[in-house]
Amino acid sequence: MSSRDLALASTKSGDYVHHKPYLERLMTKSNPLLSQWNTPFEIPPFDLIKDAHFAPAFDEAFKQSRAAIDIVANADDAPSFANTIESLERADALMDRVAGVFMNLVGSNSNDALEALQRDLAPKWAAFNSETMMNAKLFARIDTLFADRDNLGLTSEQLRVLELYHEMFTRSGAKLVGDARDRLAAISQRLAELGTAFTQNLLADERTWFMELSLDDMAGCPDFLISSAHEAALERDMAGYCITLSRSLIVPFLQFSPRRDLRELAFKAWAARGENGGDTDNRAIVTETLKLRQERANLLGYDTFSDFKLATEMAKTPDAVRDLLMAVWEPAKAAANKDAEKLTKLMHADNIQADLAPWDWRYYAEKLRKAEHDLDEAELKPYFQLDQMIEAAFDCANKLFGLSFTPIDTPLYHPDARAWEVKKGDRHMAVFIGDYFARSSKRSGAWCSRFRAQSALDNDVRPITVNVCNFAKAPAGQPCLLTFDDARTLFHEFGHALHSMLSDVTYGFISGTSVARDFVELPSQLYEHWLSVPEVLEQYARHADTGEVIPAELLKRLLAAENFDQGFATVEYTASALVDLAFHTEPTPKDPMQKQAEVLDTLGMPKAITMRHATPHFAHVFSGDGYSSAYYSYMWSEVMDADAFDAFRETGDAFNPELAKSLHDNIYSTGGSKDPKDLYIAFRGGLPDVTALLKGRGLDGT
Repeated sequence: MSSRDLALASTKSGDYVHHKPYLERLMTKSNPLLSQWNTPFEIPPFDLIKDAHFAPAFDEAFKQSRAAIDIVANADDAPSFANTIESLERADALMDRVAGVFMNLVGSNSNDALEALQRDLAPKWAAFNSETMMNAKLFARIDTLFADRDNLGLTSEQLRVLELYHEMFTRSGAKLVGDARDRLAAISQRLAELGTAFTQNLLADERTWFMELSLDDMAGCPDFLISSAHEAALERDMAGYCITLSRSLIVPFLQFSPRRDLRELAFKAWAARGENGGDTDNRAIVTETLKLRQERANLLGYDTFSDFKLATEMAKTPDAVRDLLMAVWEPAKAAANKDAEKLTKLMHADNIQADLAPWDWRYYAEKLRKAEHDLDEAELKPYFQLDQMIEAAFDCANKLFGLSFTPIDTPLYHPDARAWEVKKGDRHMAVFIGDYFARSSKRSGAWCSRFRAQSALDNDVRPITVNVCNFAKAPAGQPCLLTFDDARTLFHEFGHALHSMLSDVTYGFISGTSVARDFVELPSQLYEHWLSVPEVLEQYARHADTGEVIPAELLKRLLAAENFDQGFATVEYTASALVDLAFHTEPTPKDPMQKQAEVLDTLGMPKAITMRHATPHFAHVFSGDGYSSAYYSYMWSEVMDADAFDAFRETGDAFNPELAKSLHDNIYSTGGSKDPKDLYIAFRGGLPDVTALLKGRGLDGT
């Protein structure tokens, strides 16, 4: 948790040491969130924490933070880095602790009580953040330090932290006065409320929709999909089968079901999340959010929200983002249109004389992949067991960074979650928690978060990091089977986890993934490449029934087909990124859905492909500011990750020790301690261009 990632005031990691450590004063309290945690590695005592504990814990956390900040702001001593910045680093220890547990539970194991509290807390967090950022006395101390920063004898890390603090306060309205200051605070509170509502509406739509099916309805589907559909039905106390809106269930259904009518029903429900009318409709939220973001940017002196947002990212300007996206758009669209012709022919061969539709694409793409590459997902999937892929991710981390992973037997927040101690030699590095299965209490998608961030200001605080996925759960006693894309997602999120776990900086404010948004995806997307290393697959891609290693010939076909359907994948992603950019660079639309349609029409969006994330369920952009005007970040990072892995390819050793050390020292361990451009150049010697990405996706025409 951090103020850069969540608008949770200025939440950082560290021990609260103002006068009386709060843990010493509170450890006798009955509330476990306010007591000392006598658990392995101070993992939250999930078996003791109840929903009712959070509200009073947050009340105390706000009280503690306000008291600590007041001490800093009103100090009689002249400002110094130690009595101002380092004191602020310590100020939110309790808030970090409580919010770290709460926010993770709201995302991964939510319920009505937690969601109600989240709605109540959203404006309180925003108000507290504004109160802190607009504290004139506090900012005066930071501003004084910033003006004299070259004469303070600071380390390079301290200088970076000071600059980022000053930037955060300034961008949060510290220099505003009067009505402008009050209006910005009101906007921040309202945006917090809107983001929370958007998230909860989306979760409600995903949780409530399902399509009940009979065994006859599942005819033609592979056994793994039938088993997963039955397991999903059991979770809902149904005897038969059902398809939900979990990506790991609906995507294989769209791939394999020969029932065009059912595919259409499922796809339309998936595409309509957030725009079904009623209390969970997100369209009005989107309109208000865009209007308020634009107003906020104007108050802070920027022409557009995108100008404001990108000023602190690697891209810097909307034009740089647009140039990247358009350089990829045309080759991707050309490839997709070419593929669409092939898929249409296959559909017509099935005596379906209709235009190719979005609910047809995955089904016929699966047929085309089998025809062109002799590759069948049903044949492939038994080789990708969840447990084996976890071990593969761990083993790659061992070979690259010397990490070991030992299971921890301790209560967690859900029976499906599991934990490991992460060590490097004899040194404890982190606790890693994996929560892999879909359930109705979990929001969709996959992500990496943390219950505690790394810091070393007062002592060596090591992180507690969690990966959350939504893989379809197998029946009891059977192994969970992943698609190759699922396995790639697992590696992706574990790359984020490594970025958090390997962090080795002093200040929690810049630890781990607290970096520029268009840099944060580099460690995760780069780590995906190791899944495709032949020696990794030869060791860990083992058949669920026989234990046999994936045959060499099947492996060859798998790797040869890695760029199959990249036109489709790139189009659906890039379209989403371009719509996001248009929303935040052009005048606020009265009707965002009409604007979405206009942007796609101008681009010449292929009719049989939809945006990966349509506006009413575009959580990256509207659940908060995180990826707003920044969904391009995945592609920006991909330019770097394609180039970075080429460095290993050039040596002929995917685990080259010298490069691995450089990768650790310059990327994974450094957090936000330096400008991301400088970090990448230190590793690779220069910045890449889009050629590396086009080549990596097979869109360069070669």
